[in-house]
Amino acid sequence: MRLATLIGRLSRDPRKVVSFETLKGDASSRRYHRVVLEPGAFPTRLIVMELPADALKSDEATAGGPPQELPFLNVRRHLAAAGIRVPEVYLDAVDDGAVLLEDLGDETFARRIGTVGAAGMAAWYEAAVDLLAELHASMWPIPEVCVAAHRAFDVALLRWELDHYREWGAEALLGPLDPERRGRLDAAFDALAAEIALLPRGFVHRDYQSRNLMVTGDAPSPASLAVIDFQDALAGPRVYDLVALLNDSYVDVPFELQRHIVARYADRRGLDDAALAREFDLVTVQRKLKDGGRFVFIDRVKGNPSFLPFVDVSFGRVRAALGRLEGHEALKTALAETDPPRFG
Repeated sequence: MRLATLIGRLSRDPRKVVSFETLKGDASSRRYHRVVLEPGAFPTRLIVMELPADALKSDEATAGGPPQELPFLNVRRHLAAAGIRVPEVYLDAVDDGAVLLEDLGDETFARRIGTVGAAGMAAWYEAAVDLLAELHASMWPIPEVCVAAHRAFDVALLRWELDHYREWGAEALLGPLDPERRGRLDAAFDALAAEIALLPRGFVHRDYQSRNLMVTGDAPSPASLAVIDFQDALAGPRVYDLVALLNDSYVDVPFELQRHIVARYADRRGLDDAALAREFDLVTVQRKLKDGGRFVFIDRVKGNPSFLPFVDVSFGRVRAALGRLEGHEALKTALAETDPPRFG
């Protein structure tokens, strides 16, 4: 990636780079840099998304064939057309290994929640869920030309994510499971994946959580929020993004507020609140098992230990959801056998 060349393509008015900052990495294979240019034609600040060599490959497992276009650009275009605030693209330079984007600043939703405290939390989560309801309504059915229409949380993908937990959340920490425990866990995961695959479906951002919403205004409203990190979007359980928002690993949302936000979403979408609440707990088990295992994977394979403090947090979300679910005794037993101190 040659920054000077990219800047030259962006504007005929050549300007010097005043500052170049590589931003703190996340779990992605992409790298992000903040660039400030000397005064001149718009823009003077931008984000360079530096792409890996295999830019079309997702960091997450996906179902469906390889995309023909960078998924970030494809999904962004459809979200923008639906009226959702997403970063503006200044320059598509995928062939040169980069995309130049609008700089939305540093204030994530998680950071704003940390400043407003418990008293202001509800208003901001109401804003986030109102935006989510708008996003889901405008993106379902998913346009055929959107890459998300050709990827889905099917049984195979759900099952792969659960195996990701088994490999990294259980065996990497405890050692290989004996055949009997492995068999019980596999059977329970088969049943869980099959049940979730039959839930009502919708557009899924896949990681609609507090670090992937940027705060761009002072007042808590959908207009004060922008959505990022949507490149892994697909079709899946309609409740999935609600789980990501309310049971993310970085913000502790009180149970009463969770239920209020689920009910608010149900009202906005004309859905049955009780049915949605049960779907919420079921998908929480699957999502947070995967998250906990993923965080260990990111440490062991990618050499990034920054997510390790959230492993036990993620499994705590599983434990709470399991406690609210009726039945599923085989799953509860299999998880208790997998890690008694955490699930017992």
